[in-house]
Amino acid sequence: MTNPRPKFSLSKHLPKAIVLLFVALLFACGSSATATPVPSTSVEPTAVPATTAPGATPVPTAVMEATEAPPAMAEPAGTINMGQKETGIFEAHPSMSSSPRIQFTSSSVGEGLITTAPDLSANPMLAASWEISENFLEWTWNFQKGVQFHKGYGEMTTEDVLYSYQQWHEGALHARSGIIGEYFSVGGPGRPGASVTVVDDYTMVVNTGTPWVQQDVFEFMRNGGGSSTWVVSKAQSDELGAEAASKDIAATGPWQIEEHASGEFWRFSAVEDHWRQSPLFDELVYWTIPEEAARVAGFQTGQLDSFDMAFDSLATVEAVEGATVVGWPNAGQAGLNFYGQLYGLDKDGNEYEFYNPDNAWVSSDMDTESQAWKDARDVRKALNIAIDRQTIVDTILSGFGAPQSLRDWMGHDARANPDWVHEYNPELAKQMLADAGYPDGFSITLTPAIRGAPGEVEACEAVAQYWEAIGVDVKLQHVPYATIRPELITRKYNGVTCHTVGIRLTPIIGAGNYQTKSTFSYGTHHPWLEEHVTDTKLQTDPAKIQAGEREIYDWVFDNVIFASLYTHDGIWPVGPRLVAGWQPTDYSEVRTATAFEYAEPNR
Repeated sequence: MTNPRPKFSLSKHLPKAIVLLFVALLFACGSSATATPVPSTSVEPTAVPATTAPGATPVPTAVMEATEAPPAMAEPAGTINMGQKETGIFEAHPSMSSSPRIQFTSSSVGEGLITTAPDLSANPMLAASWEISENFLEWTWNFQKGVQFHKGYGEMTTEDVLYSYQQWHEGALHARSGIIGEYFSVGGPGRPGASVTVVDDYTMVVNTGTPWVQQDVFEFMRNGGGSSTWVVSKAQSDELGAEAASKDIAATGPWQIEEHASGEFWRFSAVEDHWRQSPLFDELVYWTIPEEAARVAGFQTGQLDSFDMAFDSLATVEAVEGATVVGWPNAGQAGLNFYGQLYGLDKDGNEYEFYNPDNAWVSSDMDTESQAWKDARDVRKALNIAIDRQTIVDTILSGFGAPQSLRDWMGHDARANPDWVHEYNPELAKQMLADAGYPDGFSITLTPAIRGAPGEVEACEAVAQYWEAIGVDVKLQHVPYATIRPELITRKYNGVTCHTVGIRLTPIIGAGNYQTKSTFSYGTHHPWLEEHVTDTKLQTDPAKIQAGEREIYDWVFDNVIFASLYTHDGIWPVGPRLVAGWQPTDYSEVRTATAFEYAEPNR
């Protein structure tokens, strides 16, 4: 591409830049960039945490009104530099994009059909309004008029929307690609009456054939997080081909891709006269900087305006003159996933290829009353009670979070079971391993899913130490998330992952990852889960959905199928060149700073 490279010098000779920045930090501050501070009282949550389930009563015919875009306040000025742990190779065509790049693309060039409000309800974005029939079968979508694609590819129409979601399904890389295909009747088993009708350039009617949980649809249509989606120009893909379009995508967001280098940076230019919000800066650059020390140093020297920050860097960041730290509750929940529990048959009716009951945590019998099942369950229980979750929160998160033993209920605590707690007891853990037949321990692979969440690697390293203390031989595997993800999708990986996710619009969405048809897998499939998750996701009565969720997660906890480590806040460091205080575009993703189109220059 002919555009000039960004001015920020980390794009060249990255390792050398890391060393130089870190040395500069040491001389400037005379202290470590990773000191462990006491939680700062200056970090005040500016978002409202959701404490009840969204949509206590369904309103199937409600029409949502688009909100007015605030006017631009000044001429664009300069570049916003954002430091990320790992963005991955820029791929923005729906058939080629996968996590972790999805969450960064959706916060820049892409826009979803909806956004998630603080109370976890759905608000309009590219979808101006929608109606759902009383039987939850017919969904009428009305799209915004006048939305222009990047690169001069004209106005977005219904045809582009349908094409994009067909590509999300066919690419099979998105965590919800199977569900997307089912909803748009382009994949999965046939359903009587299922259809998609293009009414006109701005209207589409989807008949799902069977009722759908609203939040299950809104989750993949949202604008934030690793499960988000966006709409691209069909004309561009037809003209250039998907592969070429993916590198220079024409989407609808407030930022347009200009240049990118694998493992270095993504550079965007501001979209003038954007339909929703024209950015107040000329450029946005996402820098890939794996090392925390280098990100901190870049912020201290003013080369970064914000960055993906570890909590123990908080004191150092707060000492930067003119900097502000903004906190958001319910930013993420760290899951602990036990892979290889592949009981029963896969989606094609075959035995799972990589099922391996030789692993101590995997049962050779899927009967939950069998001795083999109880032994494997006790191994998983022992691994859980060997972890001191409160200490992880107090040290690695600097207190900005809370222990959690069962994932997917963050934000829905009011209706969670208070008994879902794995109490720290390493001596009992040792005894349970011995009773299960492993007095000398066993070997296990542990992999942190590196997706930009605070403490994700450090917390996983702490888990490894806790397990080694009870005699388990832990192989800690540090690889980019893009490397490990294909093995998770194909059910090949046999080990444990520490995997942080955002808030669930309702817990049953998280449980959907344990269905055999799910593209993404957290490593466990069992006929009991398959039956109960499927049944609950077919309900439309909120009371029945909530009852099903409790039954499913009670079973999960009792059998220690999967677990969690903690919930954490989102901490946004904002440099002195920016005016802090802008709001997230989508409250399902507040782990790192987003919505830079609303950031104002501090003049």
